[in-house]
Amino acid sequence: MTTTPPSVDSAASADHRDDDGAPSGSATAEVAEHAERFARLSGEVESALLGKSDVTRLALVALLCEGHILLEDVPGVGKTTLARAIAAATDGEWRRIQFTPDLLPSDVTGVPVYNQDTRDFQFHPGPVFSNVVIADEINRASPKTQSSLLEVMEERQVTVDGERHAVPRPFLVVATQNPVEMDGTYRLPEAQLDRFLMRLSLGYPGPDSELAIMRGERLRAPEELRTVVPAGELAEMTEAAGRVFVHDSIYDYVLRLARASREHDEIRVGVSPRATKAFVRALRMLVHSEGRHYATPEDVKFLAVPVWAHRLVLAGGSAISGRTSAEVVAGIVERVPAPSPVRPGDA
Repeated sequence: MTTTPPSVDSAASADHRDDDGAPSGSATAEVAEHAERFARLSGEVESALLGKSDVTRLALVALLCEGHILLEDVPGVGKTTLARAIAAATDGEWRRIQFTPDLLPSDVTGVPVYNQDTRDFQFHPGPVFSNVVIADEINRASPKTQSSLLEVMEERQVTVDGERHAVPRPFLVVATQNPVEMDGTYRLPEAQLDRFLMRLSLGYPGPDSELAIMRGERLRAPEELRTVVPAGELAEMTEAAGRVFVHDSIYDYVLRLARASREHDEIRVGVSPRATKAFVRALRMLVHSEGRHYATPEDVKFLAVPVWAHRLVLAGGSAISGRTSAEVVAGIVERVPAPSPVRPGDA
């Protein structure tokens, strides 16, 4: 399943709005159709997990934003199932890479192999050439192997012997790591963490969901899921999300939150301009997936922790006291005043 990357034309975006800034009738119908697609996709993926609607929703937003996900959780809560379910529901191919200390970069990206018949080297693609790549326990591989994912995550291509090889579209890396067992692991550097659009945690299921899982009720295996939104329709949704209205007050709110992280006593390194740009991209897609034409402060608050918390470097005192980056971001959101909700056409 391969599609060309979507593009957003500013002139075309303007054509979807009336003179007062409100969306036109055709744009309203398009948004409603895409929201219905997203709901079908989310429902199909969630049928393999049970009780994880928010995480499912955020993971699909990351997929449609062409971002990547870092899943931090204890074993056995469904991290791999989530990735496989996304691939199944979008008619995509998935590959799983078990990261170990002896894993080599070429085991991830691929390697040129000499062909005796042609007397030439031919590139044999690695498992990264899939729509959904599960990088299991990524922090157990060496930094050199971890860095082999950097180019493909950012550029969506692999360079081997000076030749560039594009990966399929859509392309999603779902990296997992166990936050409890850290012996024999290599901490992901900030440069690599910043390339993940979101850090999510499935957590333990609720009592009712876990009881249903134990009984085998309502839970479907990823291979039993049907394709509900093929690749071409995903690309349409990604392009349409670029036309979501974001008021200047919302841009200012995101900027004030970002600056607050850079000036916070408990934070040594705040969010980067790359992080604020990624945030707005995720914001537009979240709003579009809900069938709305405009972003609100509540949307910003909902995304702040999953999109920004993993990018922060806390000061020594905060780490010693046991404060997490998620708690610090939540405190910033609570402290920075939010603007009044605005809609297209507002001054």
